[in-house]
Amino acid sequence: MLTHAEGITVLDATTLSVVAETGLPGFNRLNPAGDGRHVLVSTGDAFRVFDAGAWTEKHGDHGHSYAVRPALTNGAFEASNSGHAVAHAGKTALFSDGSGMVEIFDPAGLEDAAGGTVPATDIYTAPEAHHGVAVPLEEGKLLVTLGNDEARSGIAVLAAGTGQDRTELLRNEDCPGAHGEAAAGPGAVVVGCENGMLIYRDGRISKVASPDAYGRMGNQAGSPKSPVVLGDYKVDKDAALERPTRVSLVNTDAGTLRLVELGASYSFRSLGRGPGGEALVLGTDGALRTIDPLTGQIISTTAVVEAWEEPETWQDPRPTLFVQGATAYVTEPASRSIHAVDLASGKVTKSAKLSHVPNELTGVSG
Repeated sequence: MLTHAEGITVLDATTLSVVAETGLPGFNRLNPAGDGRHVLVSTGDAFRVFDAGAWTEKHGDHGHSYAVRPALTNGAFEASNSGHAVAHAGKTALFSDGSGMVEIFDPAGLEDAAGGTVPATDIYTAPEAHHGVAVPLEEGKLLVTLGNDEARSGIAVLAAGTGQDRTELLRNEDCPGAHGEAAAGPGAVVVGCENGMLIYRDGRISKVASPDAYGRMGNQAGSPKSPVVLGDYKVDKDAALERPTRVSLVNTDAGTLRLVELGASYSFRSLGRGPGGEALVLGTDGALRTIDPLTGQIISTTAVVEAWEEPETWQDPRPTLFVQGATAYVTEPASRSIHAVDLASGKVTKSAKLSHVPNELTGVSG
């Protein structure tokens, strides 16, 4: 499913044909809800629940799959400047940038959203509001960013509890500009900094430093199949818009960082991971690169879209990468198109024209 200026379009993942159209004007963000069926739409004043219309019910060693017409439900979580929604460890956490409120819930409860009912949430509020993120951890623990409306400094890990009744277990404030999150296998969660990356794993927080005094890794893509996190890498603190040509590979096992030169720039919507943990980057030259995350070697390059340039306004449409299973989906706003790339063969297998200029892109497993 993808957003555009007028609303949301749902496509069939195999045929790329339109399944449903929903009107929702303005800039909206899409966040997988964590149950393989629903998507949380950040509208600014709420996280609205969208039913993508496909799900599977498990029965022992098999499952039964179902489909209904996709629709925006009446269910919503009210928010003040709704930001990131993160699904991890069987829970989903919503972060409201305007209030610092974190709402944690079991995504299985979203099945009642069609009737306007959303799951009960456990609410924790950060000491100060900021553009932040929260990650549910195993054993009921919670990772939250630290900051205020002027700066962000790091992360804290809180013990299991309810509401504000959570003891702080760990803290690291050596992370200026803390931003983004990703999970890597097995058991690591990272947050990017302007001078490296913080890694939470096995009850401790460690830091991988950038080789440059300012080396920002604010956007990340992780995989349960790999201990390596793919990130962007920017070195110009004063740039209105830096167009980097290197990406970062942070090994959460070894605590090491490798930088890979692509020969082309990219945007924060260019990063993805393949089914085996491969690192994927969509360049402004229109090519999708597959990188071995352990060695940094570029394994293959597939021409997908025409050359493009990242717009100066981050909300504006640009080619966007989303990976589901063994297929990479790439939008092309300039031609109002979407393309499907088979990652095994490295070939574009399907393309389709769209009625709207595509912006954000995501999908559900069903």
